[in-house]
Amino acid sequence: MFQIDLKNTLNSVERSAQNIVNHYSNKLERLGFTISVPQKAEYSYNITLEKDNDKVKLLVYFGKKGNKLQVQGNPESSAFKEVSSLVFGEKLFQQDDKEINEPTNYIGTDESGKGDFFGPLIVAGVLVDKVAISKLKELGVRDSKTITDYNIKKLAVRIKSLLKNKYDIIPLKPEKYNELHSKMGNVNLIMGWAHAKVIENILSIHKVEEAISDKFGNEKIILNALQEKGRQIKLHQVTNAERYTAVAAASILARDAVVKWFEINSKKLKIKIPKGASREVESCARNVVGKFGRDVLPGLVKMHFKTSKRI
Repeated sequence: MFQIDLKNTLNSVERSAQNIVNHYSNKLERLGFTISVPQKAEYSYNITLEKDNDKVKLLVYFGKKGNKLQVQGNPESSAFKEVSSLVFGEKLFQQDDKEINEPTNYIGTDESGKGDFFGPLIVAGVLVDKVAISKLKELGVRDSKTITDYNIKKLAVRIKSLLKNKYDIIPLKPEKYNELHSKMGNVNLIMGWAHAKVIENILSIHKVEEAISDKFGNEKIILNALQEKGRQIKLHQVTNAERYTAVAAASILARDAVVKWFEINSKKLKIKIPKGASREVESCARNVVGKFGRDVLPGLVKMHFKTSKRI
């Protein structure tokens, strides 16, 4: 996914607008929206959002009075209502970094790879207590999107060493992912199944009463996928869940697995495989098909992406 380079800013208000655009790009991508490259006008940034053939535009203005958000599109469309509900039902991004009261014993889950044409979807879960929360914070655990691939790998090793058997990772490599998508027909259903599976796996070893995941799609998706043990747990599905230490740690473990897949398969194919779903990715896919044939794609990419139809 394209994001704005935060290094090249003119002032704090414009920087704030950039942060807001990047923030909602991440949130809405997780909810199944296709996000355009951010565009800059004289006093605003905007992104075009598409879902189920509905398009809306999110504009973030910057000026002397601060930031202002506007959603443009058909007010009757489901996409417009969903974007408006998220944007105007949530506090402004600058306020999201306040201290929060997190449980002292809970499971946090997160996923990585959903927006990449190549590669797997990875879902990870982490169980923490008060001591683990403190130690994870000392390690520098935070939302994986703010950490480089190099540091992700180092942090993942330390997290696994610290937590021992208090984490679980569900790797849905492309072949398995495509198989599930052909049966379920919906990415959020796949994610719900995988988040539920991670929670169940941890509960098979440890007793815990609460779990936190980032909110995506219908809140009932994960709840419906949980089995007997999981249905006894209190599940919180919240926006910006990466603020919670266990969710942040899970996001690091999930992204580490994605990074490893890209490294291994780039070496195997002797082609540098890019993340995301950009023109560069499409060009790489054509290169792969040219060298190895189209039959290799189901083992490398998410076949339901529109990109696969253009190759």
